[in-house]
Amino acid sequence: MQTSSTRDRIVAAASRLIRRQGYTGTGVKQIAMEADATLGSVYHFFPGGKEALAVAALEHGREQFAGLLRAALDGEDDPAAAVDACACLLARELRASDWTDGCPVTAAALETLGPGNPIQRACADALYSWRNLIADKLLDCGLPDAEARDLAATVVHTLEGAQATAQVTRSEEPLLLAGRHLSRLVASYA
Repeated sequence: MQTSSTRDRIVAAASRLIRRQGYTGTGVKQIAMEADATLGSVYHFFPGGKEALAVAALEHGREQFAGLLRAALDGEDDPAAAVDACACLLARELRASDWTDGCPVTAAALETLGPGNPIQRACADALYSWRNLIADKLLDCGLPDAEARDLAATVVHTLEGAQATAQVTRSEEPLLLAGRHLSRLVASYA
């Protein structure tokens, strides 16, 4: 039981730090300190080192963010309202973190560009999983498969950009504006 909680603390700390500082700005010693774990524990659970830990941290962040998306999407029957609710929830969460907890994959994705990189694959997997969550909502509301998937990709891409802009400008407005316009776009398909 203790092993699991130690590993979970390490993964959660790594996820939080990578989200705030990026992959290159986060060190293994800092993760251990943040997790209240020993350096030996980190390497025990992640013998592949920082890269293996980062992949686990990104998967953790993917699931946390998916939970936020599910909550917003499930809270609305209308897909247009659900997309706007996602943007509003992201704006509130970002403001509540004092603009530090943006997308769990953006910083790591941009720092690790290149083919065959496991971190890059974990980031891409996260983006695809979020797109699929939104596409499923659109499919449940009767949109044809190709339209639902394309529209969901547009929603994810737009929200990613809006969240980064909101973080940089320390303002909810980019996300709120994106939500309103994405909602209109989704409504035009529905």
